[in-house]
Amino acid sequence: MMKGLTNWRLFALLTALLVFLSGCGREEISTLIPAGKVAQDQFNLLILSTIVMTFVIIVVSVIFVLAIVKFRRSKLGDDMIPEQVEGSAKLEFIWTAVPIVLLLILAVPTVYSTFDLADVTAMDSTDEEGNQENLTVNVTAYLYWWEFEYPEQGIVTAQELVVPTDERVYFNLISADIKHSFWIPSVGGKLDVNPENVNKFYLEFDQESSELEDGVFYGKCAELCGPSHALMDFKVKSVDREEFDQWVASMQEEPEPAADALAQEGEETFANSCIGCHAVSGAGPAGMPGPNLTTFGDRNRVAGFMEHNEENLKNWIQDPQEYKPGNLMPDGQTNNGGEPFSEQELDALAAYLMSLSVEE
Repeated sequence: MMKGLTNWRLFALLTALLVFLSGCGREEISTLIPAGKVAQDQFNLLILSTIVMTFVIIVVSVIFVLAIVKFRRSKLGDDMIPEQVEGSAKLEFIWTAVPIVLLLILAVPTVYSTFDLADVTAMDSTDEEGNQENLTVNVTAYLYWWEFEYPEQGIVTAQELVVPTDERVYFNLISADIKHSFWIPSVGGKLDVNPENVNKFYLEFDQESSELEDGVFYGKCAELCGPSHALMDFKVKSVDREEFDQWVASMQEEPEPAADALAQEGEETFANSCIGCHAVSGAGPAGMPGPNLTTFGDRNRVAGFMEHNEENLKNWIQDPQEYKPGNLMPDGQTNNGGEPFSEQELDALAAYLMSLSVEE
């Protein structure tokens, strides 16, 4: 008796936790708050399958309870034998037809959506002048960061994807090392990022990210890829087409020299120690060993996950392995020719990197 009460208490507790936790979704990262057509289509399939499964559970549970109540031994006695229905054509038809109908209800929209979401034939569509009609972004995954190249616009960025709203954005996904997985939970399902082949798909962004609490959607690597897999994040800024075009134009411009004396000192240190791996021009080449830092001052995180401030940036430069194990960035001493960066050099580097901005 006590064991039964304990089980019911545990069940009640788990049910209460489920109810409370169901309200913990964050708009910028929750799959249950879709922010685009692809996410909405996938959410609708989730709701449909949940309804079908709930229907099956309810029907089976009702039949089970009725059978227990109606045919219990205390009511009918030990010698009661229920009516035998073996060979009933009607019942066999019902329990054959009903699962087929339920499978069709699930299969038809699922197959349709699968082929629709995989249709990337419009990726290469061009207008009369030969310009691409749709935005295409080449995504390259590295340990443990993301590069975004806009081939038609001739620009490259990293760790922060910028896209226009209310139009399809096509993606070419490939990995520079091992398998990863590209996922923006609020905007669409994940797709594998392989080193051997290019995977293609599209997403649509219906909501401007400025309306969100953090000003960005969050993207994740959804494939276990090493000790810092959980820290392989990226951010997505979705803006209207006019603002996106302004951002592209700013990225295409040559970077301006550092303004104040400390940042100028940091620019010189950067040129001597870091320029071999990191570009600071949006028009720089893709495929650099390290992330493009053109928009570093506009980001909201250091190394993809730490709060965006100079103290965290200096700590990251000194010892990146402490904060993101397994990443390929050398420590500060290695970057500085065998000598640790002085506090003055770290202050200067932080001031310079924080000044890198294309947003007004």
